[in-house]
Amino acid sequence: MSPLQVLTLETPSLGDRSYVVHDGAVAVVVDPQRDIDRVLDLLAEHDLRLLHVLETHVHNDYLTGGLALAERTGATYHVGADDPVEFERSPIRPGDVVEAGERIRVRAIHTPGHTFTHLSFALSDGDRQVGVFTGGSLLYGATGRPDLLGEEHTDELVHLQHASAHRLAAELPDEAEVWPTHGFGSFCASGGAGEQQDESTIGREREQNPVLNQDVDTWVRATLAGLDVWPAYYARMAPGNLAGPDAPDLSLPESADKAELRRRIEAGEWVVDLRNRVAFAAGHAPGTLNFGLDGSFVTYLGWMIRWGTPLTLLGESTEQVAEAQRELVRIGIDRPEAAATGGPEDWSDDKPASLPRATFGDLADVRHHRRVVVLDVRRAAEYDESHIEGAVNVPIHELPDRVADVPAGEVWVHCASGYRASIAASFLAAAGRQELVVVDDMYDEVAATPLATTA
Repeated sequence: MSPLQVLTLETPSLGDRSYVVHDGAVAVVVDPQRDIDRVLDLLAEHDLRLLHVLETHVHNDYLTGGLALAERTGATYHVGADDPVEFERSPIRPGDVVEAGERIRVRAIHTPGHTFTHLSFALSDGDRQVGVFTGGSLLYGATGRPDLLGEEHTDELVHLQHASAHRLAAELPDEAEVWPTHGFGSFCASGGAGEQQDESTIGREREQNPVLNQDVDTWVRATLAGLDVWPAYYARMAPGNLAGPDAPDLSLPESADKAELRRRIEAGEWVVDLRNRVAFAAGHAPGTLNFGLDGSFVTYLGWMIRWGTPLTLLGESTEQVAEAQRELVRIGIDRPEAAATGGPEDWSDDKPASLPRATFGDLADVRHHRRVVVLDVRRAAEYDESHIEGAVNVPIHELPDRVADVPAGEVWVHCASGYRASIAASFLAAAGRQELVVVDDMYDEVAATPLATTA
């Protein structure tokens, strides 16, 4: 008899995973994202009948597809009994067991810390415990962050998180696999190197995870000290999930011509160029903003946009526009106003604008000859750890409201890799700033230059 199969659906742009567990005939899904067609395709590929959909918690970083998936397939939708949702569901409580077929058994374990009502789901193949879906509790080398429900709850939740991790380690064997939802670059993770590994077990977490080998006071201090800001759109995700998101409309938006694009830009709408920063720097329609699909597109766009701002997407192809739409519906930005494909010559009658690109070595050379503004758009915690002497810090997520805080003069914009620097430079250019240079380089390279740094 073959073992149960656990299939993983990656959402690397948000640092999350969803799971499909099956015995070859029936399946259970844990923490599905809103674009449920991916799950439906996987079920069809393996000829599976979905019986149950389970949520580990009310998510703060994306809109769930759980309700829509259950309605589409007829599966039973299990959401925590104490979560005040606004839709019909099968309330699940700690200790409850969900069964599918003759072999799949899922037991709910109360693991508060990321939220108060958080559940983990221990998976058994018959009587043999094989793993646990940990949601935002025990991650790879880390845990889910405890501060997303507000500062007034953080101290209680961080202590609960430590206890929950130890509960899982006590109740499950060392060989049990660990399947977290967060921790692969998600802002829902705190501490650790979860994004650095692809799999783990309870035994491995005992060895490597600070939450399992530090006393509670030491771990709590370190965890709280390491907390950083999170994307502004998170505030909208839990209310949306409690209301019950519907299935998204992924049909392409209406096409916009050059005149319409210009009208939208002049009206203060966001016209977003999805191409990578190298292509954008070489030539782009004036007034457009660069959020490349090759980076953390949805995280930074969702973080920076004023909710409700009309959005138009520019892509090299319809496939690129469709990919951006898929990313956006996961956080509740459902219908772009319009889209256009091709290149700058297809989007504007004006001469394409460009942005010079440079390295930190180039910046060091320039500072020997003339005075320039160094604009660091990394988060404040990154800046505090190390920054170029004299650099001005305006974190990227604050820039739309702080363009006026950028000093006059020739501005060299940098971040940690070049992605955020290109976003920032596009905002400054759209606001009328000239003399802009994008430092498209890794911040680690500063050490190889004469640029002085300070903490």
